[in-house]
Amino acid sequence: MNYNLLGGIRVVESSAFIAAPLAGMALAQFGADVIRIDVPGGGIDYRRQPLSPAGRSLYWTGLNKHKRSVAIDVRKPQGRELVRALIAQEGSNGGVLLTNLGAPWLSHASLAQARPDLISCTIEGNSDGSTAVDYTVNCAVGYPALTGSGDPSEPVNNVLPAWDVACAYNAAFAIATALANRRATGQGAEIRLALSDLAFATIANLGLTAEVELLGAGRRSTGNYLYGAFGKDLTTLDGERFYVAAISMNQWRSLVAASGQESAIRALEEKLDFDFGREEDRFTAREPIAALLQAWSAVRTFDEVAAQLRAHSVCWGPYQTVAQAVAADPRLSTQNEVFNRVTTQGVGDHLAAGAATRIFGATRHPVVPAPLLGQHTDEVLLDVLKLSAAEVGRLHDEAIVAGADASGSQA
Repeated sequence: MNYNLLGGIRVVESSAFIAAPLAGMALAQFGADVIRIDVPGGGIDYRRQPLSPAGRSLYWTGLNKHKRSVAIDVRKPQGRELVRALIAQEGSNGGVLLTNLGAPWLSHASLAQARPDLISCTIEGNSDGSTAVDYTVNCAVGYPALTGSGDPSEPVNNVLPAWDVACAYNAAFAIATALANRRATGQGAEIRLALSDLAFATIANLGLTAEVELLGAGRRSTGNYLYGAFGKDLTTLDGERFYVAAISMNQWRSLVAASGQESAIRALEEKLDFDFGREEDRFTAREPIAALLQAWSAVRTFDEVAAQLRAHSVCWGPYQTVAQAVAADPRLSTQNEVFNRVTTQGVGDHLAAGAATRIFGATRHPVVPAPLLGQHTDEVLLDVLKLSAAEVGRLHDEAIVAGADASGSQA
């Protein structure tokens, strides 16, 4: 067994930004032949920062590993027909489209005329077809009012594009499910996934909407406290900061034992007439509990605190920058089988992630670096569409397709 669970499946991806490219890469990491289509010179996300010293986008190369790249000028009718033909290619392994561009010529109805068992997945902003991105959706679901100071008049955004990421994996799952159904029934599927639907469904699933309807008020900010149980950031004698979480009873007992605060915690329970075996009581008493733990950590160095937390199997984590994580965290290194070192043309040697899922007993594929834009144009036209060398040459002459940029840069 290996990670080639989607081997033999061909997905044509016409996309930009995060959600669709990440969904395509997730499929490619499990063996699908994902062919990304871009216009010659790159689309709207091809030059997005950060850039390597040679000028390639680290954002674009990070989201397009394991894929093949074809450069076709879809602004021209013949370019569009090439893409449509690629999507509708006969055979059980083709007929899958992943897009978030909303182009009418890529509509499911028009493509299904040539391929009735077509599977298409279109990622949208809003379900009515209007534009939205992660940042415009996140501000509407209420979370920015719970971050920072918790003052709704001064909302603080989360820089993680969480809805894009969740949408990507939801789309990949939907495509894999549709593929399984097509194998069983021969039927295709039109899949549409709106970023805002995913976001609002998530806050409903997590109880935030029912909280408003049934309890009469929305959740208030609790700063860095964990909502509903006990969790808080603490600082050490040498100024380091870490976070502890005690959701389960075992986690709570471990934290109390590590801090040596058993007597003080017991006295606080008696004073408040609380039972800290209950999550809600730990949450209600979060401030005096945090004060006791902070008094413990404040007179110890980070190394001393870390040793105690590890010895008692506490659920905790240090605050660190990305640079600190790259330099010293074994979870973000080749000690972790998820990561390989790769050489990406125009970028250089760097750490790259494969599939985060571990399948025990399966052989993991090495990470395949992102291609150059247009690197596989001729290969796909010749081998997949079965065009002749003369036809491919004519398409190049007419600037309908383009090959790889040998420099690997975007200059």
